[in-house]
Parts: sequence; C-alpha cells; structure tokens
Amino acid sequence: MAEQQPPPLAGIKVVDLTRYFAGPFCTQILGDYGAEIFKIEPVENPRGELGASQGPDNYFFLSANRSKKSLRVAIKKPEGREILMRLIDAADVLVDNFRPGVMQALELDYETLALRNPRIITCSISGFGSTGPLRDFPGFDQIAQGMSGLMSVTGTVQSGPTRVGIAICDLLGGIFSAQGILLALEARHRDGRGQRVETSLLESIVSILTWSAGIYFETGKTPAPAGNHHPLVSPYGLFDASDRPFNIACGNETMWQNLVAAIGRPELAADDRFNSSGGRLKNRAALTMEINRALAPHPAEHWIQLFNREGIPSGPILTIEEMFKHPQTAARAMLLRMPHPELGEYLTTGLAAKLEATPGRITRPPLVGEHTDEVLAAHGYTPADLKRLRGSGTIA
Repeated sequence: MAEQQPPPLAGIKVVDLTRYFAGPFCTQILGDYGAEIFKIEPVENPRGELGASQGPDNYFFLSANRSKKSLRVAIKKPEGREILMRLIDAADVLVDNFRPGVMQALELDYETLALRNPRIITCSISGFGSTGPLRDFPGFDQIAQGMSGLMSVTGTVQSGPTRVGIAICDLLGGIFSAQGILLALEARHRDGRGQRVETSLLESIVSILTWSAGIYFETGKTPAPAGNHHPLVSPYGLFDASDRPFNIACGNETMWQNLVAAIGRPELAADDRFNSSGGRLKNRAALTMEINRALAPHPAEHWIQLFNREGIPSGPILTIEEMFKHPQTAARAMLLRMPHPELGEYLTTGLAAKLEATPGRITRPPLVGEHTDEVLAAHGYTPADLKRLRGSGTIA
C-alpha cells in the first residue's frame, strides 16, 4: 500500500460566501479533500435561512457544511469588508451562490478581484446562469427539476411528473461547480492565472439527460415517463417476489438467457414476442407479467442471491435505514461517526471517491463562528484587534 500523503487539496484556501445547499455542498467537497474552507457567516441571525438560528444545527446545515471553518463577520461594515478582502487576497478560490449581478454590485466579481489577486478563482452558482431571460429569477431545486425535463421522465404515466426524492439539482450543481474549480486550479498551473467558473441548477441536469435527450434528438419526440423500468432495455427494472419488489437489470443477451433459465422459464427465450431486444422492449408489459408469475413462489432474497451467482445484476430496494445497516455500506466506510460538542455524536456519509495515497479527511461541521479568532489571527489580526472588532459588532 502506498504511503499516505496530505489530502490532495491541502494548502488550497477557499472563501465561502454560500448558503442553502448547492454552494455549501460544493465547498464541502473541497473541504473533504483537504482545502481550508473559510465559511463567512453573518453576525446577526447566522444560519437563519435554515431554521436553525437557535440551538443545535439541524440536518439541513449538517449535511452540507462539514470540513469547514466558520467565521462570523459583518461584511457590509467597513472593517468587515476589510477582513473579507484580506481573506480573499490570500485565497485561491471564492465561491458564492447569489443571484447574478450581486457579486458585481458588491465589487467581488472576478474582474475586480483579479486586479488584486491574479491567481484568484471565483465560482458562482445560480438557478439559471448569468445570461438569458431567466438570469434574474430565483432558483431552487424543485423549480430546476421541473424546468430541466427531469420531472417529465420521472414517475409513471399514471402518476404524472414526479420529483426526484433528493435535491438532485442542488447536489449536482455543487458537484459540477467543485469540478469546475478543480479544472481551473489545474489550468492555473500552466499560466499562473485564475479565472471565473460558473454553473447553474438548470444546466446541472440538462447536461446529464443523456439517453432521454438522445431519444428526443433521434425521434423528435419527448420521451414518456420511464417509471421503474429502463426506457431502452427489457427486462430491466422493478419486479415482484413473494414478499417485496426488487430490481433486475438484464443488460445483454447472455443475461437474458441466464435469467429465463434461472426462473425455470426457458421457453420465453424462443417466444416470438421476446426473442429479440426490440421485441422484449415492445412487449415489456407482457414480459413483466410472465417474469413476475415465475418469481412469485420465492422471496426477493432467494432470487437476488440466485441471479447474482448466475451473473444477472439484481438487488433489493432498501430504505435509508436498511442501507446504512447493510454490511456493504460498512465495508466501504459510508457511515461515519464523530463526536460533536452540541449533539454528542455526529453522523455523516463517507467519501465516494477514495484516493489511496492522498485520501480525503472529514471533520465535523463547525459551530457558528467557532473559528473567527483562529482564522483572523492567522491573517494578521492581534488580540487587541479582535477585541475591538468584536466590540464594534464587526465580528462575533
């Protein structure tokens, strides 16, 4: 095993002006892999938009703000502005998720900041991007899910449009913005200059529509809701055992042949309706009925074990609780526990990308303003300065 080195982003400093979910998720990713994240929070009503301004933070904040340092600074006060600019001057990255135009109004846009710090990378995340007729519209996950086409292919014809069960636009917006920042850091190695990075919730989904977009490109018709079955392959979806539904994914002809043998229905392979991939897709309802009939005598776990031994991808539909109690989740360190000064114990998800030589490292979310003095002292502020700034309400 290779000797572990510092995290890959060790030494990178990020000033975080984000709130809600997409922006904090972006900076959390960077923090998890070693960047030093300075989360700037207001002196008055910190975390108020999350409904957690009093008492311990709630799950909304905790799920997107680990691996950061928190500073409470009144950035609209002259001395608060001076603090912010001192941090930016020494930083590699500035991240925001305000509406387009706000950073320009605050004179915190890339063009302005690059005059002071040519190496600075700025990243802005918005609902719809900085150009186009919707640039000034507020953007939240549900709105972007609907406008992106995602909801139109999620659910069933009977259910109508259905949102994805997590804030997928926010999360992907955070992931793509983190990716953009990493690309800009790599580009900076060549010429020493930073640049502006931008993404939006809408673009984060449009960019991953893949085969749903491809169906439209090829046929000129918008695809129907996919429901619980793959729109291009069958049998590939949700099927019913004696005790509960489970997933089967026949991705090729060999898997199909193995499946009909495993369920004791080899004659289905010769059936004119099912003897080609196109036929199985066209007659999916009839095929699903035949497969469900064959599955009915045994519970899902019986079939899952049998199918996977035969090379047929299959798996259960787990609840969140069942997933976190599953031995595979434990084996891959996807549930982490760490002490928390207010909550006693803090639970969080593990890292999806595991680097052997330079692994990430997760720290608990900060208490509000927990690192104000530490960070400002590292940027040249004396104890007397901190006392004066706290007395004037500039920091807390």
